Amino acid sequence: MAASLIDGKAFAERVRAKVADHVTRLREEHGLVPGLAVVLVGEDPASQVYVRSKGKQTVEAGMASFEHKLAADTSEAELLDLIAKLNADTKVHGILVQLPLPSHLNSDLVINSIDPAKDVDGFHISNVGLLGTGQKSMVPCTPLGCLMMLRDYHGSLSGMNAVVVGRSNIVGKPMAQLLLGESCTVTIAHSRTRDLPEVCRRADILVAAVGRPQMIPGDWVKPGATVIDVGINRIEGEGGKTRLVGDVDFDSCAAVAGAITPVPGGVGPMTIACLLANTVTACCRANGLAEPEGLTA
Repeated sequence: MAASLIDGKAFAERVRAKVADHVTRLREEHGLVPGLAVVLVGEDPASQVYVRSKGKQTVEAGMASFEHKLAADTSEAELLDLIAKLNADTKVHGILVQLPLPSHLNSDLVINSIDPAKDVDGFHISNVGLLGTGQKSMVPCTPLGCLMMLRDYHGSLSGMNAVVVGRSNIVGKPMAQLLLGESCTVTIAHSRTRDLPEVCRRADILVAAVGRPQMIPGDWVKPGATVIDVGINRIEGEGGKTRLVGDVDFDSCAAVAGAITPVPGGVGPMTIACLLANTVTACCRANGLAEPEGLTA
């Protein structure tokens, strides 16, 4: 039996609609307009496309968008000075520094210079610690999107066995923390895991976030499991054209799983939607207002 498709594109549209509704209420009831500042250093083509998409969706949701494009040779002092100004700007509720940064800049130093309350990427060490200890934090966007889709599909996740393949600070580790917060039994697996196929087969929820194209085949998947594929990999297809694939082999996994996210159109669209949601959450917290329902962890 073929797996149910978890349509991240459609889900992201619903999240953006909720964000827009809440932005309207903030403006009409409190005179507030959530603001997102995105900082891009250098000319990386993929980053430029991503930043344009973020700005477009921010404006479409009724929020204020502040884009700061800096030259590739911008000094660390200049970048930190800009972040300090954004930290102090009351019109800016969320700050995102687009990664990767040029090699002469210390990414950890830059990220940790952002006010944790405005760190809508959830990468600041304070937010990492808060999430890890089960306290209120800004949650990284991609894991938050995965959690939203899992909650929507399953309702309660309590007691489920979850395996996260990948241990990155951006996805793997925070995803595991979020699943622990939902009372799952969580295993973090990686390239050094002994008998990785057998570990994966124990999962009711399998999250693949390793960055290796089609690494996980269908015979690693427990029948009926929910597979969340975070990977976005470009490989060569027929006729020399490239195509996007995930970290799981979709066809073989879909034949076994109970539900699965596609690539593209699965987790990817949720990342920017959750960035917008985090900006609204940050605005509400900054002004002592109730957080938007269904848009937080």
